[in-house]
Amino acid sequence: MPITIVLIGIFLLVVLIGFVKLDAFISFIISSILIGVASGLPVDTITKAIQDGIGNTLGFLVIILGLGAMLGKLVAESGAAQKIANSLIAAFPNRYVQWAVVLTGFIVGIPMFYSVGFVILVPLVFTIAATTRLPLLYIGLPMLAALSVTHGYLPPHPAPTALVVDFGADMSRTLLYGLIVAIPAIIVGGPLFGQTLKKYNPKPLKSMMASRTFSEEELPSLGISIVTALLPVILLLSSAIVDLLPIDIPWINGFVNFAGNPVIAMLLTVLIALYTLGIRRGLKVSEVSGIYAEAVKGIAVILLIIAGAGALKEILIVSDVSTFIGQKLQTIPASPLILAWGIAAVIRVCVGSATVAGLTSAGLVLPLIESSGVDPNLMVLATGAGSLMFSHVNDAGFWMFKEFFNMSVIDTIKTWSVMETIVSVVGLLGVLALNGILH
Repeated sequence: MPITIVLIGIFLLVVLIGFVKLDAFISFIISSILIGVASGLPVDTITKAIQDGIGNTLGFLVIILGLGAMLGKLVAESGAAQKIANSLIAAFPNRYVQWAVVLTGFIVGIPMFYSVGFVILVPLVFTIAATTRLPLLYIGLPMLAALSVTHGYLPPHPAPTALVVDFGADMSRTLLYGLIVAIPAIIVGGPLFGQTLKKYNPKPLKSMMASRTFSEEELPSLGISIVTALLPVILLLSSAIVDLLPIDIPWINGFVNFAGNPVIAMLLTVLIALYTLGIRRGLKVSEVSGIYAEAVKGIAVILLIIAGAGALKEILIVSDVSTFIGQKLQTIPASPLILAWGIAAVIRVCVGSATVAGLTSAGLVLPLIESSGVDPNLMVLATGAGSLMFSHVNDAGFWMFKEFFNMSVIDTIKTWSVMETIVSVVGLLGVLALNGILH
């Protein structure tokens, strides 16, 4: 009976988001309430669980995602993203330009939310393709593979960051493992798959070209751009590496772990970016603060989606449905990592949103972590990989790609959807391989 209740609740969630097009936050709350009622929970217990789920989930994430959005917005508005793209492309000969755009997508994609990175970098790809006279998708899809993988796998992006909290993982170690898994997924889904796309050469609409480009004199230096964009990664990785090394010098370890704390790392980076990409380039503090404020407005919807998913997770836990499902999943002769990937993949195909898929899976697979002893950091990555599976007509990213590249629905499925499937499957294989090495 509990499994039936959850299946009906998840089905309702899919219908509300995917077909009725109801707001995702409202859909999560409705599904949470109905699952709670069907499970026999008192109304007071349901409302408290929803409040606790939202509060516990957002308490940490508001800081990380808010500061992450500020950094990503300033990287874009200061011209740092354009500088990184221009410099890397100029450094690579035409025959290696694919790798230049992949590296650009990877560097820019880490601090920048997917949709922002897409809008910023795709017009640059159009310019590169026109200049080099190379097929557009051969150049563009590898960059989008890098953006997609960072979005699905790596903190401080919304779903991976929320899953770190839900699964009790360590953000620094998840990032370290995520980088290891991300590289082969990007290579296979990007440059290697891109080699098969030379026959596609769509003509993008002029209305989709960049509306604002910076002159070379307006851009920050390459060093400042890269270091500022990647500083959170540097600080988080430093903390993870120090913990793994057989070195124990208290003041060094203490300082690195302090700076590598996710909240401190993001705060330090935003403050440093205020100077390197703002004041140092002639902007007033108030102007940079305006950019930061605008960035925070853009993540309100994402925060509400995460809040709704937190409510659903708490309802599943309070009603003991989550434990029951965990016990049943244990009887399936498959790795918990494969199960986490599979659940996220099914929800992704049904709902469309990678963020919703990853977060909805959390409450369903959480009991497997405690019962199986699987590495929670790898569970974050397996769930994240599953959340990227086969993007199609119910995913906003699918339509962004189709419209920007001016392609038919069929060709979009043959290119974009296949790429997303590749990075999802290769990501799972990478997680399983890493699990075998570590354990």
